[in-house]
Amino acid sequence: MAAYEDENVLVVPRSLFDELGSFQGLAINCDHYLPQFLASENNFFLPREQAEEDPSYKQIIPYAIFRHENRFLRYVRGKKSGEQRLASKASIGIGGHINQDDAALASLQRDTYMTGVEREINEELVIAGNYTQRVIALINDDSNEVGQVHLGVVHLFELDSDQVTPGEANIEDLRFLTMDELKLERDMLESWSQICIDNLSSSIQ
Repeated sequence: MAAYEDENVLVVPRSLFDELGSFQGLAINCDHYLPQFLASENNFFLPREQAEEDPSYKQIIPYAIFRHENRFLRYVRGKKSGEQRLASKASIGIGGHINQDDAALASLQRDTYMTGVEREINEELVIAGNYTQRVIALINDDSNEVGQVHLGVVHLFELDSDQVTPGEANIEDLRFLTMDELKLERDMLESWSQICIDNLSSSIQ
């Protein structure tokens, strides 16, 4: 079993996903799934070491895509990435687990999920300008062992400026690319990023 940080991460039962209608790839009917996944009676925290090895649970992972004008942020995960199974892969998504510390920091104004989204972004990127964001899709990939235990919530961030720098050493070769340029790099991308550019290119351009 791989070694993971000692943290408890937010999960939902795989059975709930199946009950709502599991899918492979990308779904844009977010309102069908997300309220159910984020309802307190349907989710809970598990030790990450357990959650990473048990496909009867899905870890809820915000996956944030950043766009400035017609270009999207792309980076390479460093070899010291927290998820070693994705190390050295290129990605268009900044994401991470929602953990129990996020629940402790949440308030009536900011729920646990959004607290976790903001924490992940603030840890991994330094964004100079203003932005807006919205949820545009859910993503699932049961074709590999990483995807079997994760479920992504795709957020699109619209940036006022392209002045974005890494906040962590494992964010390497960060640059903004057009969708056509990303498609030329498709084979270098992790599977969630491939699914995004294959399925979202028309709706987010």
